[in-house]
Amino acid sequence: MFHTRFKTLTAALAVAALGSMASAQEIDLIFSDVNPPEVPRSKAMVDIFAAELGDEFNFQPYFSATLMKQGTELVGLQRGNINMAGLPPSDLAQQAPEFDILGAAYVVRDQAHLKAIFDSEVGEQLREIAREKLKVEILGSFYYGTRQVNLKGDAEIMTPEDMSGIKLRMPGGESWQFLGKALGANPVPIPYTELYTALQSGVVDGQDNPLPNDKAMKFYEVTDQIVMTNHNVGFGMLLVSSQLWNDLTPEQQTAMQAAADKATAWSDEQYLAQEAELIDFFKGEGLKVYEPDLAAFQSYAQEQYLNSPLSNSWPEGMLEAINEL
Repeated sequence: MFHTRFKTLTAALAVAALGSMASAQEIDLIFSDVNPPEVPRSKAMVDIFAAELGDEFNFQPYFSATLMKQGTELVGLQRGNINMAGLPPSDLAQQAPEFDILGAAYVVRDQAHLKAIFDSEVGEQLREIAREKLKVEILGSFYYGTRQVNLKGDAEIMTPEDMSGIKLRMPGGESWQFLGKALGANPVPIPYTELYTALQSGVVDGQDNPLPNDKAMKFYEVTDQIVMTNHNVGFGMLLVSSQLWNDLTPEQQTAMQAAADKATAWSDEQYLAQEAELIDFFKGEGLKVYEPDLAAFQSYAQEQYLNSPLSNSWPEGMLEAINEL
């Protein structure tokens, strides 16, 4: 009996040891993001990315900036406090100004163009800049929506000249204010939380935001039209620290990249579907929704940028390469 119990105990210890070894081999992926858990891009990370990776990785997401404050994630990646994050190009541009080009008006035209950029030589150039300057690997892009001009009044807007004199609320900061000028408008910095009242009282004539934001904030109640200018594509990049990435085997890197591709593709589809549905919603609310002369807006905006110091950090030839895609 003693011999039997000894064998049983030995077997149990062996199983426990194997379980401990398996647990020790799990790769922790601490992910920080400012977005809430219920939005598509957050769901994609939990339901698709983590599920596709399997038990070899221990994905630990922190949403709504519960782990790190907005704007601190990149340093957190570099210091090893977190392993992954989803960040807009403006955050990367704080340390690598080359990324500023991706936030300028009419550089990224839509979701398909965004994907084409990162699938091209331009995308590889940006990845190399991220590796060398920021010590992060870009796994892909999450489309957040495209900013449109939302105005009071019924005066038709077809070209940047038609925007002359319009007081357009834009977020604070030099680059955002310049974007308003690049549309031909007179930009006015007003806090987002005060924008509804500013539109209602006539402090500003309009604002720009992706369509989901317009609905969430009920701007359609105090405006009359949405001009589908498509002037700025909101997106974030899915990043992993170079230190962790370089420690992975080629097979693990392939698995992580495949999971990222699947997650970002699903998320993009959800946002595109939302935008398509919202056009009908706003029309149903009595707003006029139409497309202006996009070529005229793009030409005017890019000329403004190229004649300003804001384009000094753009890599030579990159704008032309992006425009050709």
